[in-house]
Amino acid sequence: MVQTRFLIAAVALLACSATASAQFAPPPAKPVAPRTTAASPRAASCHNGANFDRFLADVKQQAVAAGVSQRTIAEASPYLVYDQGIVNRDRGQRVFGQLFTEFAGRMAAPYRMQNGQQHIKQYAAAFARAEKEYGVPPAVIAAFWGLESDFGANMGNLPTLKSLVSLAYDCRRSEMFVGETIAALKIIDRGDLHPDEMIGSWAGELGQTQFLPVHYVNYAVDYDGDGRRDLLRSPADVIGSTANYIANGLKWRRGEPWLEEIKVPQNLPWEQTDLTVREPRSKWAQLGVTYPDGRPLPNDNLAASVLLPMGRNGPAFMAYPNFAAYTEWNNSLIYSTTAGYLASRIAGAAPMRKLMAPVAQLPFNELKELQQLLVRAGFNVGKVDGVLGQQSRAAVKAMQIKHGLPADSWPTADLLARMRGATAQAQPAGMVR
Repeated sequence: MVQTRFLIAAVALLACSATASAQFAPPPAKPVAPRTTAASPRAASCHNGANFDRFLADVKQQAVAAGVSQRTIAEASPYLVYDQGIVNRDRGQRVFGQLFTEFAGRMAAPYRMQNGQQHIKQYAAAFARAEKEYGVPPAVIAAFWGLESDFGANMGNLPTLKSLVSLAYDCRRSEMFVGETIAALKIIDRGDLHPDEMIGSWAGELGQTQFLPVHYVNYAVDYDGDGRRDLLRSPADVIGSTANYIANGLKWRRGEPWLEEIKVPQNLPWEQTDLTVREPRSKWAQLGVTYPDGRPLPNDNLAASVLLPMGRNGPAFMAYPNFAAYTEWNNSLIYSTTAGYLASRIAGAAPMRKLMAPVAQLPFNELKELQQLLVRAGFNVGKVDGVLGQQSRAAVKAMQIKHGLPADSWPTADLLARMRGATAQAQPAGMVR
């Protein structure tokens, strides 16, 4: 089972937009080998009180049992040090509650679309080979490539092994990052990268499309024939490996679309506009859904969902089964929709229609209050953090249905007011909060 890529703070993605003219970055400078000593962390309870050194010794034993050579363990050891700063960043990551149109406006900007098209031309042979072998269109690969690193310009600047082993010792996702640490050692062991070349994001991702080490081990391919799988410097390897991961890791369906902008009527059954609801395009056409210019949808049985990232008054998309690859790559709906939209633009689609009027968004504090009210009503919204995630959207839809509001999953001041009122009525008389 492919692990879901965990979400990195949106600020890291937005920083990439500052490199509009960047193409490929030069190979990362080899850092001086880190000191073998580091501030000793407090013994983690999830490791039966073992200190970091004892924990690390156990990880090394697991790596040897998994086939990693003692030579590789020795080469990597100077980099296997604990960094509390990495753990602090992981615990403190936040994703800004931006509107989709704002996020996509920055991340799917025309320059990134144009760069994607230029890279497809520049590396036409590798893209054509990847599409033939894996069935993934060049635009889909190029969109992820652009979003993740601006085509290699922003891959991160932190030692990967230190990030991985620090997150492995932390108790939040220890088992996952132990596996990622061992996978990183396997990358070294098979000769793809040296320990001092493994520089990436604070979260341990590597390369121009930001693979976690397990994905690197399982899906990286040598597309330039030099005997190494180099996702830091080889465009051909990046293209082939990304296609392999999308096709075989994320189960891409060859020859099928992924995301298209549509126009929805005002009387659409809004409760049906959800990624969990798939209907034939012919049925959506009967309900009045068209392409943005009014052209009818094909009268066929291709299953699709209607996606409204900002509710019924915002942009509307037809999301096909292949869109699941995007939500698996990154489970943020804003990111995944932006990635799918950027791919469609690189492939030649027109830009999104401009909205007739601004879409109202609840302020952060009110959205957080709404989440608290949803929790009191019995819903699991994940973190009460003022960010509209998938669980919060599902809970909002359920409450919209309950209160007789258009069930488009978009939180409104009207819904908040009704939930406040319902909470007040449920309180015993005279109770002061």
